[in-house]
Amino acid sequence: MGSTVLSLRIDGELLDRLRQHAAKRGMSVQDYVVRTLIRDDFDERFTAAVEETEKFYGDSEETEKLYGDSEETEKLYGDSEEEPGPDGGVRYSLTPPVT
Repeated sequence: MGSTVLSLRIDGELLDRLRQHAAKRGMSVQDYVVRTLIRDDFDERFTAAVEETEKFYGDSEETEKLYGDSEETEKLYGDSEEEPGPDGGVRYSLTPPVT
């Protein structure tokens, strides 16, 4: 993917705030703005994906009716906990419920 130049005219106060935010992170204003735009783009794409998933599977109330909510799942299967794996990575395991 290539890059393209984008020229912006912004308020001086906004530019000063952007400089401050970028300096806190040790970044140039350009890198800070690009990073912020990428994050915002990801958020929008993620939200769109969630909405598409809800359209496909139905809304969360219907999903809870079909698959149960997290409290019911927890009662059936117990809590999920992070445990260190043999290679030092994290693995997830289900703790059986206490009966």
